Amino acid sequence: MEEPVAARSQYEELARQLSAIGAVKREMGRMLPQDCPPASAGVLTLLDRHGEMRMSQLAELLAIDMSVTSRHVAHVAERGWIERKPDPVDKRSRLLRLTPSGRELLAELAERYTQTLARYLDDWTDTDVGHLVELLARLRTSFGDCRIRAHHDSPATTRTPAAG
Repeated sequence: MEEPVAARSQYEELARQLSAIGAVKREMGRMLPQDCPPASAGVLTLLDRHGEMRMSQLAELLAIDMSVTSRHVAHVAERGWIERKPDPVDKRSRLLRLTPSGRELLAELAERYTQTLARYLDDWTDTDVGHLVELLARLRTSFGDCRIRAHHDSPATTRTPAAG
């Protein structure tokens, strides 16, 4: 069954809008401290949300290669935001965990993000912001766990060119 032209046009516009979200993410990234790029903030956020973990689990959550994860971990560890401790179960592995300094940085980042969003969305109503949060959460739920899906779908089915 073929989709209506109006629905196709809406999906095309949605693809353009999602592609343009990169500009919003870049602007939000500019408010990070110079020594804390977005990838580092992502590492800290995941450790805060999921607790201590092995690097392999972090790489899976980030959906990136272990070598890239290792560079991100080295960056945040050098700054004292995380610690790497021997895994009591497997002495060859290390567990990553936030330090008090890392928690302080996350609190600062949360404040910066909140202030930045409040500044850019100051002409939005609370209801509008609530709807955006609800719809973005719904969009993420509709896509499910993209890390798992990416391993099962072929490139032809996962890549759709988005006009920008």
